[in-house]
Amino acid sequence: MKSQLVKKGAVNEAVSWSKDAFPGVLVCITIGMAASFLNDHYGGPVMLFALLLGMAFHFLSEEGVCVRGIEVASKSILRLGVALLGARITFDQIVGLGEYTIIGVILAIAATIIFGWGMAQILGLKKTQGLLSGGAVAICGASAALALSAVMPKNKYSENNTIVTVVAVTTLSTIAMVLYPLIAQKAGLDSVEAGVFLGGTIHDVAQVVGAGYSVSTETGDVSTIVKLLRVATLVPVVLIFSLLFAQKNRSEKTMSKAGLLPPIFLVGFVVFVVFNSFNLIPPTVTDGLKTLSSACLVTAIAGLGMKTSLREIAKVGWPIVILVISETIFIALFIFALVQFS
Repeated sequence: MKSQLVKKGAVNEAVSWSKDAFPGVLVCITIGMAASFLNDHYGGPVMLFALLLGMAFHFLSEEGVCVRGIEVASKSILRLGVALLGARITFDQIVGLGEYTIIGVILAIAATIIFGWGMAQILGLKKTQGLLSGGAVAICGASAALALSAVMPKNKYSENNTIVTVVAVTTLSTIAMVLYPLIAQKAGLDSVEAGVFLGGTIHDVAQVVGAGYSVSTETGDVSTIVKLLRVATLVPVVLIFSLLFAQKNRSEKTMSKAGLLPPIFLVGFVVFVVFNSFNLIPPTVTDGLKTLSSACLVTAIAGLGMKTSLREIAKVGWPIVILVISETIFIALFIFALVQFS
């Protein structure tokens, strides 16, 4: 009898929580759909559209029935979207790049994060901002920024810093999509070399695909696989960040009691990579998971946008923008040198 009452109470609590979250989540989904519509009909980065549209509805995150759901979208739905990114990757894709390329790209990622850490101090910013932006530039742009921020210490400026990082890397990624193929052609890179350069330097997956296939089919294939290698490194980097900030996160009660357990969404990411690598997921389901992942990330970005005040963003200043630009140039030069000396 007692156990039945406990179960009934848990169900009632879950239903109540869902009702509280539903309005805000629905608004975030609607904004995400609007951003996707703009992307489909007019082109441009869907993440940036979702972010800007969300910021226009900032007032909904301050009070009212949408507050709870916006929080859920910007955190829980975000983690689900990152976990589902694993459905894009297989071990065979990564191994097929060759040892030299794999090691070079991994070194570029590590060097860019370290460069960001050092550059942040030169610009008078917090070390955590350098690590966050460095990880976003080095791995997969907005998605990496969201995943890394989920395991980093929180303060009153952390969400604004994440938003500025997302805006900067998305904008620079769009610019790179146009300029980098021209640079690759002017430098006389062949199809494979151009693919490694584009996949190893452009921040977001969509822009890598657009840039790669604008050169040739072979370049598009290579650039996509190199980019997915960078996405795959999200697992160890997020784990390292979670361990690095374990003490601060424990004090903020954002980590598990053990403090050393990887985030659940990171475990999910690895599971999907393994399943996808061994063909345990039917192709139609894989396509569905990719679509769901993109939808979750766009919804999460809309939620983050709604939680962001333009007045607060103005306080962050230009140093972060300069930081992201310098990191973008750094990884571009690193990968270009890798291609030239391969």
